[in-house]
Amino acid sequence: MIYTVTLNPALDKEYHVAELLSNTVLRAASVKVDFGGKGFNIARMITALGSQCAALGFIGGHTGQVLREGLESTGIPTDFVRVSEETRTNISIVNDKDSAYYKVNEAGPQVSEPEVEELLHKVEGLVQPDDWWVLAGSLPRGVPADIYARLIALIRRGGAWAVLDSSGEAFRLGCAAEPFLVKPNLEEIAQITDLDVGDAAGIHRAINSVHKLGVKNIILSAGGGMSICSDGLRVWSGQPPKIEEKNPTGAGDAMLGAVVDQLSRGTTLPEAYRWGLAAGSAAAALPGTGMPTRAQVQALIEQVVISEE
Repeated sequence: MIYTVTLNPALDKEYHVAELLSNTVLRAASVKVDFGGKGFNIARMITALGSQCAALGFIGGHTGQVLREGLESTGIPTDFVRVSEETRTNISIVNDKDSAYYKVNEAGPQVSEPEVEELLHKVEGLVQPDDWWVLAGSLPRGVPADIYARLIALIRRGGAWAVLDSSGEAFRLGCAAEPFLVKPNLEEIAQITDLDVGDAAGIHRAINSVHKLGVKNIILSAGGGMSICSDGLRVWSGQPPKIEEKNPTGAGDAMLGAVVDQLSRGTTLPEAYRWGLAAGSAAAALPGTGMPTRAQVQALIEQVVISEE
């Protein structure tokens, strides 16, 4: 079984306009609503690839209820902790003229200490050996920075596998709790290592620094469509397929979802990485923040180039 934990989920609304202009009223040609937050996107990708995945986290108010019902309607079981404040809404405005976009994310609800403890207790009760847990996204207000570290400790103690995708102090503390896999970007890895990642040597120093924190495997998004995968002994670089990009929002989540799906099936890390690159590209080629189908991902697999460095 695979679980995702989304502490700060969102309802994603994407507005398409003919031209993006300031100081004027914009008329939306179309509006698309998706269930957002890294963990939700990852859960949808895993489900699309045919694996069982349940979604946990915090939800609140009418927006939270919409998210819960929406996920369950797609076949994703949920087990949320309800909080007193409203779940956030994120807005994207896409210029149909050149596909440029603006994205505004709300901060999210204030979460109380008892609500945090309820989530920790829930996870502890669910953990089973060899399950996979993906902890992803930002923290809402009120949630302590060590929350991911505490969750990873619970997961590892139960014999399951922990995967982390976050940023800042929560990410640094989470890495020190020794998760199986993390997926930072350049900005995030530079922030937690305090290293210059402006060239290849700096990037590899940062990767090694994160391994020394206790992380077993790293997939680093290096910008410009490039990425690096490391298990501490070997390093692979990946070249994704060439696509017509429509909206990259959620592509990184699709990538991680596909990687975890394949790892849960016993696939090797480099092959799981290949699937991740194909899934990320397939997601970026779609309008909105929807996840691709298994067939759409498989259609791109052979176009992915993986090279061991």
